[in-house]
Amino acid sequence: MKKEEIYLGDWQRILFGDTPGEFTWEVLVRTVLIYLIFLVVMRLLGKRMNAQLTITELAVMLTLGAIVSVPMQTPNRGMIPAVLLLLCVLFFQRGSNWWAFKQRKVEAVLQGNVTLLAKNGVLLLDKLKEERVSHEQLYAQLRDQKITQLGQVKRAYMEADGTFSIFQQEPPVPGLSVLPDLDQRLRRSQETVDSTKACRYCGTVATPQSHTGTQCPNCHHDDWTPAVR
Repeated sequence: MKKEEIYLGDWQRILFGDTPGEFTWEVLVRTVLIYLIFLVVMRLLGKRMNAQLTITELAVMLTLGAIVSVPMQTPNRGMIPAVLLLLCVLFFQRGSNWWAFKQRKVEAVLQGNVTLLAKNGVLLLDKLKEERVSHEQLYAQLRDQKITQLGQVKRAYMEADGTFSIFQQEPPVPGLSVLPDLDQRLRRSQETVDSTKACRYCGTVATPQSHTGTQCPNCHHDDWTPAVR
């Protein structure tokens, strides 16, 4: 479009673009038809598409959005190519799921794998770094499960779809508090354990003989705080 053809009072162009006004009704019809076809394809893709998405499922969702947007709004594009593309995505997703079901290694590559983030009250820092999960992100998940200190955690997993699974230690042992620093009143209400401290960085619990003036044997940081029950 030439720049001299663009001016502020051109309401036909602003409201309807370069297409005639009748195309607005065609857009409505196209949108309804594409929407119905899209619902059918989503139903055939399975219930997983309505839950937390894996990497491949997220890619499929973005691809579907790109496919359906063009035929709904572009007057010189028909709907049949979009429908064929939707069917291709459907068969690709079903095929990759079947392949992943048959081969465990393929499943791990396409859909990701579970990652252990904490074990017996101690954070696995290399795994946190690998999954780009901060301390506070994990602590938020623990607090959501009514966990106030790491000694209550037997295992903390990050699932392939990005959700967290927490298994509690029974009985709980002393550990690092996961309550936020800004809530000092609540933190002071936690019972501390005499002569036992926890590493602020990874949660390793140590006695005075092993922590006084020394680095943490697990993460090599020298930042200790009283362990709590």
